[in-house]
Amino acid sequence: MNPYEIIKRPILTEKSSFQADYLDQYTFEVDRRANKHQVKKAVEEIFDVDVVSVNIVNVPAKMGRYGRRRVVRVPAWKKAIVTLAPGQKIEIFEGV
Repeated sequence: MNPYEIIKRPILTEKSSFQADYLDQYTFEVDRRANKHQVKKAVEEIFDVDVVSVNIVNVPAKMGRYGRRRVVRVPAWKKAIVTLAPGQKIEIFEGV
């Protein structure tokens, strides 16, 4: 797979901002078919950094509501938490 197909988008939350600032960990939504080795190679290739470890979390599908009656299903997705070597940063997360 193409590295840009593996990494879909960064996850920008309060927790992920803390992890980026203090723990050198960055969170991405990744393709459901991707494994740890593919995510590591894609992040190293796209952002030109050294990846120490990758943790993968499968987020299950959930039922949600719009208004009172309309029930929708939010699909399942996969999240990757990437730890970088000390002193390295990914610029898209800086200043957010």
